[in-house]
Order: sequence, then structure tokens, then C-alpha cells
Amino acid sequence: MATLPKVEDLDYIQFLVASQTAFSWNEAAKCSGVTDDTPAHDAFTRLLARRPPDNQALWREVEPFVNKASGLLIIDDSTLDKPHACFMDLVGWHWSGKHKATVRGINLISLVWTDGGACLPIDCRVYDKPTSGLDKNDYFRAMITTAKERGFTPEYVSFDGWYSGLGNLNHLRDLNWRWLTRLKSNHHVDSDRTDNVNVENIAIGEEDRIVHLKGYGMVKVFRIATDFDEADHWATDDLTLTEANRQEPARQAFAIENYHRALKQYCAVEKCQARSAVAQKNHILFSLRTFVRLEVARRRTGKSCYETKLTIIQDAVRTFCRSGDLRRATSRKSYSVL
Repeated sequence: MATLPKVEDLDYIQFLVASQTAFSWNEAAKCSGVTDDTPAHDAFTRLLARRPPDNQALWREVEPFVNKASGLLIIDDSTLDKPHACFMDLVGWHWSGKHKATVRGINLISLVWTDGGACLPIDCRVYDKPTSGLDKNDYFRAMITTAKERGFTPEYVSFDGWYSGLGNLNHLRDLNWRWLTRLKSNHHVDSDRTDNVNVENIAIGEEDRIVHLKGYGMVKVFRIATDFDEADHWATDDLTLTEANRQEPARQAFAIENYHRALKQYCAVEKCQARSAVAQKNHILFSLRTFVRLEVARRRTGKSCYETKLTIIQDAVRTFCRSGDLRRATSRKSYSVL
């Protein structure tokens, strides 16, 4: 008869929610209690290193909190820093927006849903082309297709200029989904039916222009300057999108940057010390599920991820201060014994 595992998903997720600095499996075991049934660190090893990653678990948890018929779907990737990982699977050289340079790390591609308030991950992929043979655009189309199968009908799909290749744009058109993206400056467009030129070479100014995107069709290009982003080339296949209506979806598209920041600062997505690809992928998925809990709590209570984690440590500090253990240990009576 098979014995039940001593550690379940929720045990590790709760540890990620509460822990502040140390995120090793040994630390997780130490924080599990001091009873006879306290799991050893091997139990956490089995949880992360021997079980196939389950993306469906993330979707089952987040599905009740998203509205499939509205909002934006946003795709972007982020590099998880691993500067000293010489023998760790999945680690390679990737561009980092934080460092503004190519660094060693693991590349995480996320698909998130937002309504302008909540921002929740609904799918993700870990870049592993040497093993899977898939590049970022393949993952882009796979996650979009999965979202379609799950019943999403978003107002727009938004993504960075890196994903604005014709293959991805045509895939979105096949699904009858509108898109909104930053456009790479070297995309060829024809603004006056004379010749194709780089989009950076056409005059846009503060007004939008409808142009022909080579290999795709008619699109509207414009520039947006906001408090959180420099003026940049944007494009959409929604030719009816007006200047008054495009600021809000562009603002919402920035939500994924806050998601990446919170994932690293509060959910320990970069902190897994395991070498195997399976353990790294499981840890990343648990980190995303940790973010879901913190984000849902933020929407319900108004407390940020930082405040929620700080409350946990404040309660521990308050209990310790009231106990007075060290104060008694350093009393004059204790010194006289020494």
C-alpha cells in the first residue's frame, strides 16, 4: 500500500508566502514544525524534483478569479538571474531588462490576464530550446492557442515588440483576436502606396496613421508617451481605435512589469537552488501560484504583497518581543552565574 506524501503543494506554497530571505528545502523543513511527523527536507526534494511540472494546477487555481470575456491578455518574458549557476539546467544567456545586458539566467515566458485592477498569470513556459526545440515565438503561439481553447475572448492581446513578428500577428488574426503591441522600428510599412520603408522613418507625431504592414495588411500605428514609458512605436489591427481610447489598454499592458517585479521580490521565483530542470520548473510554478494568492489577497484586503509578507514577520517579532527570552537570559542573575 502506497504511503501518502508528507508534503503537499500547499505546504511549499505557504512556505514561499511566509518566508522572507531563505528559500532552501532545508529551510522549508525547519519551518514545518517540531512534531514527530515533521517532514524532512527529502520530502520537499520528492515534491519538487521527482514530480512532473503541472501547468494545469496553476490554471485550476486562477480560473475562478478571471473574466474570460473581457480584459487584456499580456505576454512577456523575464530573465531569472542565475549568475553563479555553472551546473544548473535551463540556465543560458538571455537579455535582462533590469541589467540592460545579456546575463546568465532562466528565461520565463508568462501569459497574464488583467482588467486594469487585478493581474493574474494564467499560463507560462520556461525557455528550453536545446531540449524542446521550441523558440519564444512557438511558446507565444502555444499559450495563445491554449487560452483560446479555455474560452478567452479578450479585448486585446498585448505584447512587447520582440513578439511582433508576422507569424505571431497572423496567428492572432486566425483566432479573430485584436492585438496591441510595440512595433520594432525595422518593420516595413507603406504609408502612401509608393514603397515600403522602416516604420521609424514615417512621420507619425501625436496622431495615428493607417499603413500597410508588409506581409500582414492594414494596421494603425501611433506613438504613446506616458508616465511609465517613453514614447515608442505602437501598432494595432483595430483600425477604429482612437487616441482617446488607446491610453488605457497601453497602461494596462504595463501591469506585467509589476507582475515580474513582485514575482521576484515576494515569491522567490529566482531563489531555487536545485540543479535539475524538473525541480526548477516546479519551483517556478509554485512561485506563480504563490503570486496568485498574494494578488487575490491584495484585491480583497487592499494590502500590497509587501504589506502581506510584512504582517507575517511582524506577528513573529511581536510574539518574540513579548516572550522576553533573551531579556531574561541577559539579566544580572544570569551574569552572576557566569
